[in-house]
Amino acid sequence: MTLKLYYASGACSFVPHTMLEMAGATFEPVAIKLHKGEHKSPEYLAMSPRGQVPVLTDGEQVITQIVAIIAYIDAKFPESAFIPKDPLGRARFVETLAWMNNTVHPTFTHIFMPGKFTDDEAAQQAIKGHNVGLYRKLLAELQGLLAKAKAAGQDWLSGVHCGPLDAYALTLLRWGGIAGINPEDTPELWAHVQRVAQVPAVARVIEREKLQLTLYKPA
Repeated sequence: MTLKLYYASGACSFVPHTMLEMAGATFEPVAIKLHKGEHKSPEYLAMSPRGQVPVLTDGEQVITQIVAIIAYIDAKFPESAFIPKDPLGRARFVETLAWMNNTVHPTFTHIFMPGKFTDDEAAQQAIKGHNVGLYRKLLAELQGLLAKAKAAGQDWLSGVHCGPLDAYALTLLRWGGIAGINPEDTPELWAHVQRVAQVPAVARVIEREKLQLTLYKPA
């Protein structure tokens, strides 16, 4: 076994975790407990100097950053067709993935870890409250992308089968529950996420990571 995926339960590492399962890859999943500071250990920082997950190792090679890892897994398991091969389809995939990673994901970071941006407690609460509103709009936009894909005859955001964009959508909607956003506020997206969760490979990862599909608790 040469592949190892270092992941944190419920983090964006869920996406490559599901890809490896879908590909039928032989790999070792290594859980990193963020709440215990395992991402700050000298051993982990030697691989991931920023202390982030996911990290994928293939033998002696270390790959960080989710976009790079997704591209690597796609190239290593081409038969899984995670990313469309035609130029326009590939561009649309990257377009959506980049938006998820550079816009939706950081917006949640402002909600979940406002202390990264200021040490002023009042400002932290303001940052958190402002970004909850932004995150609601982004989830609605994600629902719109799903509707657009269905209108184009696609059953999945990633194309003809469940893939990384669908796994990322599940992660982002799940995070919405942490922010106090009811998944039923975006019913089509919520229905899609529940369908993604039923895909056998995804279900195995959900079980391994011990995840609840929704973390929303009514006030």
